[in-house]
Amino acid sequence: MRTEGVRNMKKIKKGLVQIYTGEGKGKTTAAVGLACRARGHNFKVCYIYFHKSAGNRNYGEHKILKKMGVDVFGFARQCPRFRKNAIPAEIRGECLEGVKFIKKIYEENNYDILILDEINISCREGFLKAPEILDIIKSRPGNMELILTGRGASKKILENADLVSEIKNVKHPYKKGIKSRKGIEY
Repeated sequence: MRTEGVRNMKKIKKGLVQIYTGEGKGKTTAAVGLACRARGHNFKVCYIYFHKSAGNRNYGEHKILKKMGVDVFGFARQCPRFRKNAIPAEIRGECLEGVKFIKKIYEENNYDILILDEINISCREGFLKAPEILDIIKSRPGNMELILTGRGASKKILENADLVSEIKNVKHPYKKGIKSRKGIEY
């Protein structure tokens, strides 16, 4: 993690909790758009992703976020839904490493915005428990905006958010057999 000698002047007086969930496409895209907007105002942004293997796909959002000065980190880079030989106990351990890392970010309190991309999947799949996610929500610094993305956010987690956007899938090209496309889906 990059830390600087002079502490960042916080730009947010009261941070909120935002959740982007649902079966539709665009949850990560919404969070990345928010990061772009925030960087345009010189906010310090940290983006942590879960269950995205940077080795398998060259995620365009990771590249551009880094170019914009966003700190990007990844944890639990596998998910049994996409990699059949993934070991659930190892994924849980990696998710817990991510939680520990988030706690360190909270202690240092150098960011205005923290995005936890696909963390809802960690909970939905049982790699993190709802109380662990709730602790992340409740223990964040009051001047930090927190964004959680991913399908399947639980009711308890949704109740603890200030803003919830449920993205609905009306029509998707996957149903026609069109696979993920570079620059569009990743």
